[in-house]
Amino acid sequence: MVDSIDQSKNVELTEDDLENKSKGELIKLAGQLRDRRNELNQMASERASDRDDLNAKTREKVDEAQEHREERDELNEKVQEHKESRNELNAEANELFDKVEQLKNEMELDEGKSIDELESEIEDLEFKQQTEVLSSEDERELIEKIEEKRDKLASKKEKLDQTEDLDGIKEEAEEVRSEASQHHQKVTELADEAQKHHNEMIEAYREADDIRDEADEMHEKFVEAQEAADQHHEDFVRVQKRLRELDKKEEAEERSAREEKQEAAREEAEEIYQKFKEGETLDTEDLMKLQKAGKL
Repeated sequence: MVDSIDQSKNVELTEDDLENKSKGELIKLAGQLRDRRNELNQMASERASDRDDLNAKTREKVDEAQEHREERDELNEKVQEHKESRNELNAEANELFDKVEQLKNEMELDEGKSIDELESEIEDLEFKQQTEVLSSEDERELIEKIEEKRDKLASKKEKLDQTEDLDGIKEEAEEVRSEASQHHQKVTELADEAQKHHNEMIEAYREADDIRDEADEMHEKFVEAQEAADQHHEDFVRVQKRLRELDKKEEAEERSAREEKQEAAREEAEEIYQKFKEGETLDTEDLMKLQKAGKL
């Protein structure tokens, strides 16, 4: 922070000073006013330079903030583009997965026992048929169960063969979902980078405001010093004007004194000349006065 000017070093000038101080005192006062004026002008110049430097730094920070703003906006545009692509792909993937579920429901693959379960049950029943002694009725019932399960197994396998299209659709859906995930990853990365530029923009604007406050304060200090310098210059000019008035007054008084002296000399010479014309004897001093007055 720049200190205010030291008021105790300022030189005061009053109307009483102008009117009543002697010429010598006024000359001294003029020198003091001139020196303080020059000192204040130098101070004002330095403060103006500091203010201009601070204003330049403010502009640099504002430019820096603007660059971050532009970077942020460009990244946010890319974020929006990837979001749109992600949402479109997710919608497409959802449609494909819904189609898979629809086909699975139509094929009833999830209903009833699985192929492995049916094969195991058939194997158990055939083992029972081969290893146990059964009545004709029991064996017939067993054979019917085996045939029934074999029919279900064949139907299941037939439907399973039809799942090639289902697997293709499912694979396509997973690929689309994977591509959507890639776009989501880009959304996250770009959004983080955009946020970083946003934070740096805010910080640069904050720094610009702080520096601008310093520049404004420095401008106030510059104005303070410049106004004080101007006041000292104005007072210096007033003293100089008063000194010129005194010089003119002295010149006028000296001229008047010379004229009075010359007039007195002329009058004395005239009196001596009259005595000379009347035949009085003149001494050397009188003759010199006549000669000086041009009477001889």
